Amino acid sequence: MAIQNSNPRQINLLDTVRSRGSVTVEQLADMLGVTLQTVRRDVQRLADAGLLTRFHGGVRVPSSTTENIGYQQRETLNAEGKARIAQAVAAKVPNGCSLILNIGTTTEAVAKALMRHRGLRVITNNLNVANILSDNPECEVIVAGGSVRARDRAIVGEATVDFIRQFKVDIALIGISSIESDGSLRDFDLREVKVAQTIIAQAREVWLAADASKFNRPAMVQLAELSQIDCLFTDAEPPPPFPELLERAQVRCEIARA
Repeated sequence: MAIQNSNPRQINLLDTVRSRGSVTVEQLADMLGVTLQTVRRDVQRLADAGLLTRFHGGVRVPSSTTENIGYQQRETLNAEGKARIAQAVAAKVPNGCSLILNIGTTTEAVAKALMRHRGLRVITNNLNVANILSDNPECEVIVAGGSVRARDRAIVGEATVDFIRQFKVDIALIGISSIESDGSLRDFDLREVKVAQTIIAQAREVWLAADASKFNRPAMVQLAELSQIDCLFTDAEPPPPFPELLERAQVRCEIARA
């Protein structure tokens, strides 16, 4: 959908939000070098045209609560931010530990950042993660059984849940589609959620890797609460009310800044 008589600044604003998924008004003003008033006027016009969705303090790309965006689009969405998150996670992962990495483009970025680690034992239900880490001769990769979802090479289903229940690992690293303002972590596929819930239950510590586009994004299926997470890795300061929610839930927040 296009807007009539759009100026280059508004087109740039729209491209910025699309590249990040969601962003605060203050971040937009800083990125674009304009005043908050200008950003608010542009955001209102783009929202009226149906190109943006507003939330308290910011904007995001319009999205469905029932269906995730395509894998290839997710792979490129805020790739720079995901790479920074991946480096921040890798810096905290000790050599010689056991991990479970689940589905998602952010966890795949983390796998790439773990290529120089030694003595890792990684369990995954993500064939892309397995493919990446199998090139690290110092890493043992264990692939979960189950049904392969063709669109993103995820492994899901009851067989996957049963397989993961056999293990207890040092760190579970999970990705997510949505962090809503009530503190719930959400996703789109019930089978995927059931696997992620099992991963959380089988870990001594749970890390969540989520770029800024996941804040205030709606999704249908509840996966967990922030209180079940030990550490959040993200690429920008979380917008309100998330700093308060994270503090209340005693979640450490690691921001991988540019």
